[in-house]
Amino acid sequence: MSQHDAGVDLETSLGYLLKEASSALRAAMEEVLRPLGMTVTHYSCLELLAQRPGLSSSELARGAFVTRQSMNVLLQALERDGYVTRPAAAAVGKALPTRLTPRGRRSLEKATVAVRSVELRMLAGMTASEQSAAFQALRSMVRSLGGG
Repeated sequence: MSQHDAGVDLETSLGYLLKEASSALRAAMEEVLRPLGMTVTHYSCLELLAQRPGLSSSELARGAFVTRQSMNVLLQALERDGYVTRPAAAAVGKALPTRLTPRGRRSLEKATVAVRSVELRMLAGMTASEQSAAFQALRSMVRSLGGG
């Protein structure tokens, strides 16, 4: 039985390479967000709210790839610190729609510049057509695995 038959060859595994790229991207983002007092999840939450105001905690958790419990803890802190606002009671059902405050928007603007710099650094060695092909390939993988 060869080594290849025994398991995944990490040197040629696209899945492993994607995980490695994801980890490197997250580490680089954490590095530029840390001086702003943010984590990647904190940034993701603010970015999601800027693009889709009124998302519920569950929707934010799905969009930021964290558990509902983790998102609830984060939202309580963001609300306490004045970055987001939520109604005291739900207008319909149990969901409390969350919105950015002006302080949250200002914080997001600084974080977006930092995160964009990481993305630009990540793509620096690729031509526009290579970037487009990579985007299409990744989008196809997500669809094939049922993620959208």
